[in-house]
Amino acid sequence: MDYEQTLAWLYAQLPMYQRVGAAGFKKGLGNTEALMMALGHPERRFKSIHVAGTNGKGSSSHLLAAALQSAGYRVGLYTSPHLREFTERVRLNGQELAPDYLVAWVEKWRGLFAEIQPSFFEMCVALAFSYFADEAVDIAVVEVGLGGRLDSTNVITPLVSLITNISYDHQAMLGDTLPEIAGEKAGIIKPGVPVIIGQTQPEVAAVFAAKAAAEGAPLTWADQLYAARPPAAEPADEDPAVAAEAADGAQLFDIFRQGAPYLPQAALGLLGNYQALNLPGVLASLDALRAQGFAVPEAAVRRGLREVTALTGLRGRWSILGRRPLVVADTGHNEAGLRLVMAQLQRVPHRQLHLVIGTVNDKDVTKMLPLLPADATYYFCQAAIPRALPADELAALAAAAGRPGRAYGSVAAAVAAARAAAAPDDVVFVGGSTFVVAEII
Repeated sequence: MDYEQTLAWLYAQLPMYQRVGAAGFKKGLGNTEALMMALGHPERRFKSIHVAGTNGKGSSSHLLAAALQSAGYRVGLYTSPHLREFTERVRLNGQELAPDYLVAWVEKWRGLFAEIQPSFFEMCVALAFSYFADEAVDIAVVEVGLGGRLDSTNVITPLVSLITNISYDHQAMLGDTLPEIAGEKAGIIKPGVPVIIGQTQPEVAAVFAAKAAAEGAPLTWADQLYAARPPAAEPADEDPAVAAEAADGAQLFDIFRQGAPYLPQAALGLLGNYQALNLPGVLASLDALRAQGFAVPEAAVRRGLREVTALTGLRGRWSILGRRPLVVADTGHNEAGLRLVMAQLQRVPHRQLHLVIGTVNDKDVTKMLPLLPADATYYFCQAAIPRALPADELAALAAAAGRPGRAYGSVAAAVAAARAAAAPDDVVFVGGSTFVVAEII
């Protein structure tokens, strides 16, 4: 098989959560453990850092990888889902997985897949870990797919565990309360392995403290150690698009450690003020790696923060796709993520907001819609995946919630309509789902 045939075979053989939802999610590590054993335990042949959390884990994973790459290390990066191309999930120093490797690997292990019947995600994890082991990475940054305790990535024993934050998402599989969700995320905490908690949240702090104590894992509350603030000359509510032009595609932060200046005027190559919430966890995780022999000097941290998109290929976080009108896309899609993105959107000077919104059919849309501005013009769409909520259903729910708008049969049609209707001083936002953003990035 060639690359396209290999992908088609994988998608046909294996249930894929990204496309079909819960039917593609298998709870438990049994399949992954069986795969690891059959593959000769690749997960034991490289060092790693494990990243979980409801929001920010993708950005944090890329920032960690960028800083480590800038320090001269050979860095693997595993993230999900992909936006455009399957090979985005597995990277080595920012370069996507070689298609030839995928083709050869699938051909070699097709019989094993037939025997074990793994999910799509279990196969992806096995592929990534095989690749990192074969390529002899110095360290791999591994992002949790869903939850933590029962996630397929949880067969690694990392040098550091990072948990970014906890919010409501995937309740059907992770629990209906924040402590229940936190308990699933806390499942990545391993005996004796330092754990970094990115944000101190009173509702769930006891869950992490108890789990860390039970495992003898040193615990750091990153936001009690580090703080990132816009410089005094750049107010927190400044238009990030303007800040981007002024700072060559980056926003500036003054970073403090224990209240003292640490990285003044640090340029971050990711827009959106909400990224300030991710920086403490990233910096505290780098501290934990330094304590275990990794040399990551200040210059490497600065370069990693500034050049994160070029170094790792990260896309979809407050991505500016056009100007006059300003067109912004962001993959934030759960309650906490959308709240931050909508607050950011309201800070951008505009005459009228045009929102292109789509979602998936397993989200509680009734909780999402009130987070959207009531005075925007809406264009509802559906991504080209089976999980997508039909645009007309979304439009009906939105109308009932006081957010009326038109339904469009595709993301492209909705974006085109919004751009055509927008004046030069308007703002067009595209989001609600990773899969909506993926179609226009």
